[in-house]
Amino acid sequence: MDALIILMIILFWFTIWMAVRHYYVFSREKRELLEHISDVTYTDVFEKKTKKKNRQGRLIQKLTKYAEDFSDLGQRVNFFSENHDVENWLRKSGNSYNLTVERFQGLKIFLLIVGFFGGVLSLIIGLPFSQYSIIFLPILGYFLPIIIVRNQAKKRQQLIRKDLPDFLDTISTSLQAGINLDQALREVIRFFDGPLREEFSRFNYEIELGVQRETAYRNLLSRNDNTEFQSLIKSLIQGQNLGVPIATTFKIQAEDMRKLREEQVKELAAKASPKVTLVTTFIVAPVSILMIAGLMILNMIYGENSIFNMLQ
Repeated sequence: MDALIILMIILFWFTIWMAVRHYYVFSREKRELLEHISDVTYTDVFEKKTKKKNRQGRLIQKLTKYAEDFSDLGQRVNFFSENHDVENWLRKSGNSYNLTVERFQGLKIFLLIVGFFGGVLSLIIGLPFSQYSIIFLPILGYFLPIIIVRNQAKKRQQLIRKDLPDFLDTISTSLQAGINLDQALREVIRFFDGPLREEFSRFNYEIELGVQRETAYRNLLSRNDNTEFQSLIKSLIQGQNLGVPIATTFKIQAEDMRKLREEQVKELAAKASPKVTLVTTFIVAPVSILMIAGLMILNMIYGENSIFNMLQ
């Protein structure tokens, strides 16, 4: 009986090992097949996979279903959130939550009402600081969507600024090798992630649909307020109108971008020095003085030459 049990355990773990091995082989072959399809068709098949949405995104999408009922009221109560400002924030943030201006305005009011009832509930239960929460929570609910979307727009533009020099170098090298711009963009964006890839994928899609190139360039400008990115797109528009080779434009922009990044790093380093001095002055120095003074006091009380020993 014991031998049978041992045999069953061995067979069980052997089956698990075989299943894991076959799954690994299947995943590897599937990945290789997708890469082959991507190379042959010049399209990114991995882009069709929807990214896993974080909890915040799922929560906001659920809330927007209830927020539509308050959209009219939200567009009238538009403190710090005019319709044109909201549209601009959503466009520059990438609108990962698929919000419209109406839904966004309704979401503010919905969260304000939720915050008010939350404050009333905390007051009834008797939670600490509940008398303040009835005021603070509605205000937080109103401004929370504004803060989130504006922060997303800011982070998105920072990511574009970070990836742009490498992107320009790669495109410039491809163009100098004799590849045309559209094909170079299709090839290069497969190796980048984030908003830069999204923007140029959308640009390529618009070109394939028959949108004029200058119009597609101006759409890129309207969706992004990053200074370096706008400088690149404006240079491409100007180069197209004047007949300047695109490879030259990308090369010059890449060199200028790297010089600008060096200046920004130097500027950040210069700004960091006073902050370090401030931390040293108000935190490190007082703590060091307290430690030295504490050791001296302990030595005076408990040491061999302490005050109590001298009095004795």
